[in-house]
Amino acid sequence: MEAVLHESTYVGNSKVGENLKYSGGFESVRPSVHANVNSEKVHFYNGNKKMESFQNTVDIEFENITFTATQGNILSKKSQKEILHRVTGRFPPGQLIAIMGPSGAGKSTLLDVLSGYRLQGVNGTVYVNGRTRNLKQFRKSSCYITQDDRLQPLLTVEENMLVAADLKLPSTVPSSEKNKIVDEILVTLKLSETKRVRAAGLSGGQKKRLSIALELVSNPMVMFLDEPTTGLDSSSCTTCITLLKQLTQQGKTIICTIHQPSASLFTMFDQVYVLADGYCLYQGGTSRMVPFLEDVGFPCPKYHNPADYVIELACGEYGQDKPEKMIGATKNGRSIQYFNDPDNLLNYSKYKDNENKISKDDGLLPTSQLNQLKVLLRRGFLKSARDETLTYLRVGTNIVVGIMLGSIYWKAGNDGSKVLDNYNLLFAILMHHMMATMMLTILTFPQEMSILIKEHFNRWYSLKMYYTSVTLVDIPISIVCCFLFTIIIYFMTDQPNDSVRFLMFFATCMLVVLVAQGVGLMIGAYFDVVNGTFIGPTLTVPMMMFSGFGVRLCDLPTVMNWGSYVSYLRYGLEGVVGAIYGLSRDTIECPEDKFCLYKYPKEFLEMVDVRSDQFDNDMIALFIFLFILRISAFVVLRYKLISVR
Repeated sequence: MEAVLHESTYVGNSKVGENLKYSGGFESVRPSVHANVNSEKVHFYNGNKKMESFQNTVDIEFENITFTATQGNILSKKSQKEILHRVTGRFPPGQLIAIMGPSGAGKSTLLDVLSGYRLQGVNGTVYVNGRTRNLKQFRKSSCYITQDDRLQPLLTVEENMLVAADLKLPSTVPSSEKNKIVDEILVTLKLSETKRVRAAGLSGGQKKRLSIALELVSNPMVMFLDEPTTGLDSSSCTTCITLLKQLTQQGKTIICTIHQPSASLFTMFDQVYVLADGYCLYQGGTSRMVPFLEDVGFPCPKYHNPADYVIELACGEYGQDKPEKMIGATKNGRSIQYFNDPDNLLNYSKYKDNENKISKDDGLLPTSQLNQLKVLLRRGFLKSARDETLTYLRVGTNIVVGIMLGSIYWKAGNDGSKVLDNYNLLFAILMHHMMATMMLTILTFPQEMSILIKEHFNRWYSLKMYYTSVTLVDIPISIVCCFLFTIIIYFMTDQPNDSVRFLMFFATCMLVVLVAQGVGLMIGAYFDVVNGTFIGPTLTVPMMMFSGFGVRLCDLPTVMNWGSYVSYLRYGLEGVVGAIYGLSRDTIECPEDKFCLYKYPKEFLEMVDVRSDQFDNDMIALFIFLFILRISAFVVLRYKLISVR
């Protein structure tokens, strides 16, 4: 069964059925007049009506690819290890290709290099249709699907697809057309019955198919899949590979890494590329691997799965010399003798000194930044409305903690005998805002980070628009949580009944929340959950030490004075203390049966070393912290996206 696509399926930014510009990411020319492009007839179906269209296909060739990984860290001596050793190969268009090999052979590394996902430590040349690959243009016609299914778990299948359509198709495409494209892809990949199911509730095979469906929206001509059958049962594996095979009938080049396929799965691939210890043992048609093994003197035993046997040879189970002989026979990937039709492969050698040109009027991203922001905001608010942790648990925690603290410090704000207790309460409020916000971000953002890496590489949106949307989506939730907490705690503890003081108190708490979230974003973007949960509280200790709570700022050693200027908690504490006890507050009421040491607010402010005229400066300092931390978090995000490649 061939894949069913609508007549107006979009290819990059073009429509099938028109005289297409090449949206595959190389030169925007008609295939019929450009010798560098290999054009094949591709059949599309609209119901029972068959159409024919010419669409550019992609021929990938690579020469002398090496990859050197740097091992170690700042605490240990760094060393380098070469993973790929000058491997060469060619992946013709319209084929389903498997990169095979034992664990540690370099399969995923080679896939990363060919897709452009990995850049550092790479040497060698990748050619696309005979010309040196221009990575920016190549990414327009390709997609990379990771081994783990990085999906938005709170969105349904249809919602995930519509977001992808809004981001990956031009804004000029009408919504009705996008809906048709989405529906047809879901039918093709047998996901139409799960349209209303959230991604978190899908089976492993359905998640894998949804990952593929999301990238098919822009109809890429090259698809890279890392271990698409991992974690799937035999039936799901067969379904997945069958669907990939059908996609090659549209002229797509589909390249997968696969560890050790069954005999039935192995025969479904058109071509196989076998690696062992970073060297090529075989490349060519799957049906020609058995003759190759016979030619090199290692015939496959009768009734033995050729895929299993070649992996056993690669592992050296029949002698360490055998892989070396196979490497020599294939010339480390240079030989095309065992391709299915080696005589009819196009010769691109005369183009190899040329590079693909970048179209000046053709940007890397399909839609405008404004549209990206609009779609990302819509997705973000939808996720927030369904997120039990980031929204409902967060709101509930603020209410519960506010009631608990309000009960413990009942009416302490207007009791002259409980001034020190109220001071402790103010510090506890800031600690709650700081720790709850920072730790929640540290715990949840790494998962979002993995999705960001995948979507950003596949050209869904720019990092600036993603970061802007994350910032804007969280502001309403932060305001609601902080306001509810402030209302509860302020009136239960009987703080001064003054709207100005209340607004000052709320503004200070709100800024501390936003600053703490910036710290959490920085940590969550760089570290994983385990390291982040250690780093976050550890950094909190100096913030507390230099806040002026345990030790007055005037009592700090001279050499440690600098610490008070880099602790945002210090400005938060000064702000809330100034809001409650500043502004020339009158004498605090003292119960008749109590001794009130600090019933005069001015004396208390002198005791804790807080000036009543510093509130404006504290707000400015918190805004500066907010700005610096948000910019720093963006820089860390950008660095992380670059460093993983």
